[in-house]
Amino acid sequence: MRLTRFLRNEAVTCEEMLSEAAARTAARCTGRHVVAIQDTTVLRSSGGGGSYLHAVIALDGEDDTVLGLIDGQVLERRGGRRAGRRQAGIEEKESFRWLVGADQAASVCAGAASVTVVADRESDIFEMFALRPEGADLVVRAAHDRALAGGGVLFAAIDGAPVAGRAELVLAAKPGRKRRTARMEVRFMPVELACPAHGQRSGLPKSGAVWLVDVRESDPPPGEAPVHWRLLTTHAVTEPAAAWLVADLYRRRWAIEQLFRTLKSQGFDIEDLGIEDAAPRDRLVTATLIAAVIIQQLVHARDGGPGPLRPLSDAFEPQDQQLLEACCARLEGKTERQKNPHPKGSLAYAA
Repeated sequence: MRLTRFLRNEAVTCEEMLSEAAARTAARCTGRHVVAIQDTTVLRSSGGGGSYLHAVIALDGEDDTVLGLIDGQVLERRGGRRAGRRQAGIEEKESFRWLVGADQAASVCAGAASVTVVADRESDIFEMFALRPEGADLVVRAAHDRALAGGGVLFAAIDGAPVAGRAELVLAAKPGRKRRTARMEVRFMPVELACPAHGQRSGLPKSGAVWLVDVRESDPPPGEAPVHWRLLTTHAVTEPAAAWLVADLYRRRWAIEQLFRTLKSQGFDIEDLGIEDAAPRDRLVTATLIAAVIIQQLVHARDGGPGPLRPLSDAFEPQDQQLLEACCARLEGKTERQKNPHPKGSLAYAA
């Protein structure tokens, strides 16, 4: 009953919860190279519409540590709204969430040494590049074979470019694909994207300069579809090493897929919420999103990432340390192998 009253209290807002989570993330981003990953997942679907969650999380660019939540938006989609979509301003479209996410990343992570916003094909809209926030670079997987300002189209242009390098890339497991090491070829080139007609009517520039990095698998295992990424980026790519770095930045997307699994069927099962009223449901979704990010931080600490140990305060209040140590003392055995191997005060110790 106390939880129900909390969720139905109008003084409790998603904005306040997200603001607090983002403030904590901002403190952890200071001086770091941050990879901000954004994506959207379905919460409940109904006849072409439903509820969706758009999330943005921060990773340490050096060791993949989950630094925290940047932003989250619960969105309601209604079917039958395709007509007139091209004529609408970007602020009126669902795709505006990608711009909001990039702006939030640049704002929350303003103290970072660098910020790269990474997103999948659904974010491939011209406005992402034309309205890119100051202080943030982009890596976006291309979805559209866009017209180029000088003539021709995007995909044919890169298909005609020579192979610039070959390397092996570790691909994370996903539904239908096991984790594997793939032999990849990379091509890259600068391109000038032509602004679509609806963008010109909105006052956007006639073209936008970006780099295109094409990474494709040369010899996939039998029965496996070859991996092929076409990545648009604002990072300058003038040598193969820079192209592989862009591919590695995109590869970090697995972290938000893991977050959504924790939030949904493999964890909190948020899709089966029985709350029909939108306001309390959104509050619980937001609180659960924050909790799922903390779980990902604990999992990374438990598994032992390559970077330095993170402090306990990433996921707990400092005053929780005494309780955690007392719990640990009760759980530990007498032999060295039955002791917690991590130093007190570390997130790995808490996990």
